[in-house]
Order: sequence, then C-alpha cells, then structure tokens
Amino acid sequence: MSTITSSPAGNGDLATAIRKVKRHIMPLFIIMFIVNYIDRVNIGFVKGHLETDLGIGTAAYGLGAGLFFIGYAIFEVPSNLMLQRVGARAWLTRIMFTWGLVAAGMAFIQNETHFYIMRFLLGVAEAGFFPGVIYYFTRWLPGSERGKAIALFLSGSAIASILSGPISGALLQIEGLGLHGWQWMFLIEGLFSCALCAFVWFWLDSLPHDAKWLTRAEQDALVAEIEQEQREREAAQTEKSSVFSLLKDRQIVLFCLVYFSIQLTIYAATFWLPSIIRNMGDISDFQVGLLNSVPWIISIGAMYMFASASARWKFQQAWVAAALVVAAIGMFASTTGGPVFAYVAICFAAIGFKSASSCFWPIPQGYLDARIAAAVLALINSVGNLGGFVAPATFGFLEQATGSIEGGLYGLACTSVLAAIVVFQTRTKPGAGDGHHPRIMSRAAA
Repeated sequence: MSTITSSPAGNGDLATAIRKVKRHIMPLFIIMFIVNYIDRVNIGFVKGHLETDLGIGTAAYGLGAGLFFIGYAIFEVPSNLMLQRVGARAWLTRIMFTWGLVAAGMAFIQNETHFYIMRFLLGVAEAGFFPGVIYYFTRWLPGSERGKAIALFLSGSAIASILSGPISGALLQIEGLGLHGWQWMFLIEGLFSCALCAFVWFWLDSLPHDAKWLTRAEQDALVAEIEQEQREREAAQTEKSSVFSLLKDRQIVLFCLVYFSIQLTIYAATFWLPSIIRNMGDISDFQVGLLNSVPWIISIGAMYMFASASARWKFQQAWVAAALVVAAIGMFASTTGGPVFAYVAICFAAIGFKSASSCFWPIPQGYLDARIAAAVLALINSVGNLGGFVAPATFGFLEQATGSIEGGLYGLACTSVLAAIVVFQTRTKPGAGDGHHPRIMSRAAA
C-alpha cells in the first residue's frame, strides 16, 4: 500500500515524531509569521501620519506599499535556492535579522524617495521566508500532514492582522526623544524581529537527523516515510524535472494566476482597511487598530472550517473556488452602502480571501517534485505576491485621481470570480490535460 495514503498512526515512532515536530516548530513559525506580517503591513496605520509629517500623498503611499512586493518577487527564487544550499536554520535566521533591520530603518525616512527605497529593501530582505517555511514542511512532515500544517501556519497572518492594529495603535501614542509615534512604531516592531532571530537560531534544526529532541528511531521513521514518498514519485516520472522545464508547464501558470488573484484581494484589504475605518467617524488610532482586527478574527475560524471541510470532502479546487466566490460577494457588497456597511462587507469578504489562501497551497504542493519544489513554490509565491504591488498602487492612484476606490473594489470582485473559474483547471497530480509536460510532475510534494 502506498505510504502516501497510509495513516501515520500506523507506525508508533512515526506518529510520535509527527506530534513532536508539530509541537516544536509550529508555535515558532506562527510567531515568526506574525512578526513578519506586522513589519510588512504596519504602514497601513501610518498613511495619514506620513502625509502630514513627510508630505507622502495617497498615490506615493500606494506605490511605496507595493514596491515591497517587487523586491520580494525578484529575490524570492534565489533566496529559496540559498536556503537549500546553506540550510533552513541559518537562512531563515538571516532573513529575519535583515528584515528587522530594514523595518526599524523605516523610522528614519524623510521623503518619498526614502520611502520607496526602504519598502523595496524590506521586500528583498523578506524574500524567501514564506516559501522557505512551506519547503521546510516538505522535509519534516509526510504529505498527509502538510495541509493542516500549512493552514495552521497561515493562521499566523490572520493573528498578525488581529494583533497589528492594537499594537501599532498603542505604539503610535508614544512621543519623545525627538521621534513621532509612527517612528517609534517602526523602530520597536523592527528591533523586536532582530531580537527574536537569536531564538530562531538556537531552536530550529535544518533536517530531522539534526533534531536532538527526537529519538533515533523517530528520526529514522520520519525520514523513511518522506523518502518513500519521494521514491514513489520518482518511479512515476519518465522525464527529468527542472525549474526551467516547469516554466513551460500550463499548471504552473495557472497556479500563479490563482494565487495572484487571492493576494490582490488580501493586500487591497490589508493596506486600505484602516482608511475605510477612519471614514466611519471620529476614531482614534487605537480604535482604528481594534476595529481593524475584527475581520481577521472572523477569518481565523473560517480558515479552520474550510481546511477541515476540504480534508473531509476531498476536492481542493472546489473549496478554493467557494472561498473566492465569498470574497467576490463581500468586495462587491462593500460598494453598495456607506462606510459602516463597507466595513461589514469586508469582514464577510475576509472569510473568503483568507480561506482561499490556506486552501490553495495543497494543490501545487501535491503537484510538484520535491527536488524542485522549493524553487517552484517560491516562483508561485513571488508571482502571486505581485498582487501586493498592483493592489495598493492601483488603489492609491484611483483615490488620488477620483477620490474613491469603488472602481478597485469592483475589479477585485470580478478578479475573484475569474479565479474561482480558473482554479478548476488546476491539478493536484499529473495526468491528461496538465499541459506541455505532464510527466515531469509528481504526485505529492515531499
């Protein structure tokens, strides 16, 4: 019987190893993702402050917010290739330290040019973190466990969205030593990332056989299970896999398109939701932060329910499509009423776009050969994250030119519907109709 479909519980050492791995790495990765996400999106809370203190207008803000994703996209694949070369512990620690330094450096920008440069450099520094963690799972968990691990890890972004509002709102109240509140926010949140990377270095191990907290029998059982999955994939292949050959594969293009659509909506909401909340009335920075948390609190429960349902009723594409339709309805509804109704509608949309993100990754993971999975997951993530450039840049231009972001919200609704259709063309395993190179793909990621 295939080990890919067998239950890990059938092997005592394997089951124990999996439980230990989850307890050891998942809390740290979730914390890292929370800190990472806060440093990436905290500019959403200082839009007005940057305009008042530095003269950075709406269009410049949108462009700067999006430039992060250009740096991220350019260096994503090279970063993940370096992770494979030097090891996960060293490279993930390096990523965290450099992004913390750049995030703290945002406190000292003085004009639009500085803003653009630092946002681009923050993207360069963070490049490789998310797909690096996803690849880490392929080295430490059997295929049957990865979908749940990814959903749990992705909950970190929702938790970060909950925490970032109150934390950033509180830090914005600090004044002193010649620094404004927005400068203290950048400085404290960035330096916290630098401090945390010391713990990351001592806690993480690159491979199961490096883990002293696993017994030798547990290490061997875990490695044997993952290697067996890879051998089964290799036996099914008749052509040699390569990253360059995958660029011609229709499935990879579809994965990129779907993920781009998901990220487009997520980052439009992330960067513009605080501004929508401010339009609801005379609200303080701290109150904006609290209200900003609500959609993401709702999305955590939704992500778990979608992940559980997709694990029980297995048709991953259908669950992604359903989530995208929910996002489309919410985004469209946000244009039909006042600021309060728009806020409620985006709370509903968050159920869809966050659940779509967590349900999406098992699809390409199940399609890729483990030997090139890191680079291709990085490619999908980097292309998809360009939505993080397009959304804020477009919304900033629209608001400055027309005084409204309504057209952008219509566009997001249409994009989500189209992505819901496209996702049914994707495959979780190679077969007829997969594209130019159906045989170079594998049955599941290792």
